Amino acid sequence: MGVNIVLSSPSGAGKTTITKKLSQKYSNIRVSISHTTRKPRPNEIDGLDYFFVSKYKFEDLIKKKNFYEHAKIFDNYYGTSKKLVEDFHKKKFDVVFDIDWQGTKQLSKYKELNLIKIFILPPDKLELKKRLIKRNQDNSEVVDKRLKQYENDIKHWNDYDYIVINNDLESCFNQIEKIIKNHKKKKLSLA
Repeated sequence: MGVNIVLSSPSGAGKTTITKKLSQKYSNIRVSISHTTRKPRPNEIDGLDYFFVSKYKFEDLIKKKNFYEHAKIFDNYYGTSKKLVEDFHKKKFDVVFDIDWQGTKQLSKYKELNLIKIFILPPDKLELKKRLIKRNQDNSEVVDKRLKQYENDIKHWNDYDYIVINNDLESCFNQIEKIIKNHKKKKLSLA
């Protein structure tokens, strides 16, 4: 089995950008594509960014125990498909999970996944607000909701193996690369 990397952060701190950078730079890394009930943003593609499904379909997948983890975030469901992750493992890929703290707690119950859990923080709340506004994906009401959620999100940093402050995207990305490489070296030396 490959390495399983969890990247979590408050919304807007950079986890999705870093997740994409990892999968673009390393051919052996695959992103676990979540199922969600939220509507696609204009630039998102079904099956590439998310699997967009109805609430009914999502609830059916929960009943069938098809998810490693699932959570309701900002009135929408998100979940990690067991089958997708298992297929990646069969092909010897490392898997990166772009999930929140709720999903990480559930995923951590599966000890066989041997997770590297990394929590990404913005330098401060003001910078987070600037980033949320700059990315121009949400209206001001949603930005306010995300900022309120920030206080709750950061309470869960101690559930993670590593905390990385995203002052600068390249520096943050380099730190995460080092964490993954060191973990892989350690894993090889134990084998």
